[in-house]
Order: sequence, then C-alpha cells, then structure tokens
Amino acid sequence: MSTAELLSPARSPLRRLTGVQIIGTGSYVPENVVTNEDLARLGCDPEWIIQRTGIRERRHAPPEIATGDMAVAAAERCIAAAGIDRSRIDLLVLGTLSPDYLLPATAPSVQSRLGLSCPAMDVSAACAGFLYSMITAMQFVGTGCSEMALVIGSDTNSRLMQWDDKKTYPLFGDGAGAVLITRGSPEQGLLSYTLGADGTGEKLLVRFAGGSRCPFVKDQQLDPNWFVHMDGRPVFKWAVRLLEDTSREVLSAAGFTTDDVKLWVFHQANIRILDAAAQALGIDLGRCETHLERYGNTSAGSVPIALDEAFRAGRFGRNDLLLMSGFGGGLAWGTALMRW
Repeated sequence: MSTAELLSPARSPLRRLTGVQIIGTGSYVPENVVTNEDLARLGCDPEWIIQRTGIRERRHAPPEIATGDMAVAAAERCIAAAGIDRSRIDLLVLGTLSPDYLLPATAPSVQSRLGLSCPAMDVSAACAGFLYSMITAMQFVGTGCSEMALVIGSDTNSRLMQWDDKKTYPLFGDGAGAVLITRGSPEQGLLSYTLGADGTGEKLLVRFAGGSRCPFVKDQQLDPNWFVHMDGRPVFKWAVRLLEDTSREVLSAAGFTTDDVKLWVFHQANIRILDAAAQALGIDLGRCETHLERYGNTSAGSVPIALDEAFRAGRFGRNDLLLMSGFGGGLAWGTALMRW
C-alpha cells in the first residue's frame, strides 16, 4: 500500500476542549539498559541503528516486571509530584498495546494496587494510546463527570518484538508515563485537537496472532505472528506527513503559528521522522523534546515520559503552548495544541 492511498489526516475533525489542566506528571523506565553494542551479538549493526533511528540504547524490563508494574511506578511518581490526596482520583485511563493479560484489562489491577476506588479502563490505540487516553479523560473532566483523572501510557514492547527481526527489534524499549488531569481556567486545556484513524493501513504495523481471529500457539510453539510486524517505509512517510499536516491544522484552528509553540512533544518513533517533520514545519529540532537516543520507541509511554522529563527540566511552564502528537498502528493518531 502506498502512502497516497492512506486517508489524509487533514480530514479528521478539529475540536476544542478547555477548562482542564494537568497538575502532575511522572514516569518510569526499567533499570536494565540495552545498548546497541549489546544487540551486536544478535547480528544488529550498532552504527546502522544510530544512522537509521538515532537510538543508542533502550530499557528492557526484567521478567518479573510487566506493563502494569511500570504503570503503577509512573503513577506513584505522578501523584507524589502533584501532592494530592489520591482519594480524589475518580477515573483511571490506561493506554497500552501490551496489557498484562488479554482479559481482564490492566487498568483495574493498576487501580487496585494504587489504592484507588474509581472506574478504570484500558485504551488500545498503539503509539497514539496516550493521546487517545488523555483526551478521553479530559472529556470526562471537562463535562463534570470526573473531578480528577489519572492517565497512564505504559508498554512492555520488548516482549512483543522478535529478536531476529533486525529492522524492528532495535527500535523499541519499555517504559511508562502518567499525568493527573483536573478542572482548570477557561484559558487552559486543548485549544485545538484532532483524533483520527485509517484502518486501511492496519497491516502496516500489526500483530497477527493473539486476538480472537488467531490463537498464538501453533504446534505447541510460540507462533511467529505473536510478534510485531512492521512495514517501515510507508509508516515512515505517513508519519512525517501526518506530523506536519495535523500540527498545522491544530495551530491554524486555534489562531497560532509554529513560532507560538514553546515545546513540541512528538511520539519518539525515529529520529529521522522527527528531523523530517521539524524541517517540514520550519522549526529547530532543539524545540522538540527528545529522549529517543536513551529509551527508543516506548509506544504509549513515549509522549508522557517526554512530557514528564521536559516539565521537570523546566522547559515549559504555566500559560506556555505545547504541541503534542502520538501516532502509530491502526493507523491511529492524535495531535493537540495545549495551553499549560
């Protein structure tokens, strides 16, 4: 499938959702660092990885740690940073493509371990999972259906990648990020956002086995279709076009330009995607928060980890404009212009 055949992201509707704010951030990555040199024993060329992706190392969770564990750790740090009584949290939304189990959802387990009493649900939108989850929670808060929502993006990608797939395995790492959302001033929140999906690209980034259509055990062996399969070239072209188009769309809808944005927080998929998108938008890559070199692609954890690290580093503050975008399998995307 050519990228020309994919739905133009400009066709997705633009919306506004203000009166909400983020009051806390937190993140977690496993301690186990896996460098490009570590992957050389698998036949991966360390220099190729750097040149093609910008990744030097990533974090892999040990066997005893899974998606829910990382989600809990990121959430605890978020709650501590916000300094709030956790009894006020009345909604939990977890974005993930690697839940602990196919059934039940991982969010209720995270809720229980955090000592919360609230609805809890998973959102599956691949690498767009955090944006989908955040906007869903903001809608609950904005309509008065929630006072304070905890949103987490968490993925254990290392369990889903086939080690001998040398073009895919080095790209991904494990990690989680979290934010707390509550009511804000009328000026705060999403000045413009877009959520979109194009199912015609479903097989460009896919796990064929493990769902209701196909079991993942074949002849008592782990079916190769259990692992992620990615057609990288069309995904790359689509992602660059999507970042430029949707960024310009949300800025135009809110009456702002690229110069007005304090910080760009893009999903950390590949440094070449970020470079190309920044060039197309006419912005310096230094205005984009990047951690790809250290963590690789952490899927739903990518944007909230970047948000947490940037906030703690003082890269933005109250009233600043942030442009966030997540994109990936589905194909699905979410892009939002937010006043902090």
